[in-house]
Amino acid sequence: MNKQEIEKMVTDYIKNSEDNYIKKDVALSDVVAGMKIFDEPIFAFGDADDPLFKQLKNPSVIGHHFKTPKEWLPQAKTVISFFLPFSESVRKNNRLLKTWPSEGWLHGRIEGQAFLNKVCQYLDKELVKASYKSVIPSLDKRFRSRSGRNINNLKLNSNISDLPFFTSNWSERHVAFVCGLGTFGLSKGLITKKGVAGRFGSIVTDLYLKLDYREYEGLSEYCSKCGDCITQCPANAISLEKGKNHLICSEFLDIIKMKYKPRYGCGKCQVNVSCESSIP
Repeated sequence: MNKQEIEKMVTDYIKNSEDNYIKKDVALSDVVAGMKIFDEPIFAFGDADDPLFKQLKNPSVIGHHFKTPKEWLPQAKTVISFFLPFSESVRKNNRLLKTWPSEGWLHGRIEGQAFLNKVCQYLDKELVKASYKSVIPSLDKRFRSRSGRNINNLKLNSNISDLPFFTSNWSERHVAFVCGLGTFGLSKGLITKKGVAGRFGSIVTDLYLKLDYREYEGLSEYCSKCGDCITQCPANAISLEKGKNHLICSEFLDIIKMKYKPRYGCGKCQVNVSCESSIP
C-alpha cells in the first residue's frame, strides 16, 4: 500500500458515499436537501518521529498533555493527515448571512464531522486489512479535549479538568501543520492549498510511506494578514494584533448552540475571505 493507493482509495470513498450529501430526512430545509458537503480531499504524510511533534508539548504551543504519534502507537512510522474542503455549495450558503450560520454550514459542521469520522474509520479498516496497525487519535478512548465550559470524554478521563481550556491531546490543525498541509491564519484556522474552509482528519500508522516535504517554515507563512476574517467575525473575536480570542469565540458559539440546538457552528471567518478556497 503506497501514498497514491491511499489517496485514490479515500477519494473514491468520499466521491461515492451517500453520507457526503445532506439527507432529506435530516435536512433543515428543502434548500439544503441533497447538498454535497465536501469536495475532494488533499493529503500530507508526516514522519511519526518528526521533532516538531515533541515541540507541540511546549506550554506555549499546546502543552505537556499533547500525545506524540508514538504515544498513541509505539511502533508508529507515519502520520496521515488530510483536509476535506467544504463544497462550494456549503461555502456559498454560509456567505449569505452576516451573523448566523447557514443551514448548509450547520449540516457541514455536524453531519460533515460525522462523515469525516467514517472516512477515518474506513481508512483504518483498510490499513488493518492490509496487516498494518493504526490509531485514529480523535476517536480513541484516550482522546481528551476541553473547549471553554464544554468538557468531552469526562467519564473516560477523570483528570480532564486539569486540561487548559480550548485544547486537546491531539490537535488536527497542529498535526496537519507538522505534516505539511498548511500554515495558520489570524483566525487560527489552517490555510491549505484548498483554503481554510473545511475539516481535518488524521491517522497514525506503522505503515512506512514516503514523507511529504514541508513547503514552508513559518507558522503563518500562508496568511497575508489581509484582515478579511476580522471583518467577517460576528463576535469581534479576531484582531490583527492578537489573532483570535478563543473565549469570545466560545461564548458566541454557546449562543449559537442554544439557538440551533442540537446543531452548532459558525464558520464566518472561513467564508468571504481571501483564503476561503486557496492560499491568498
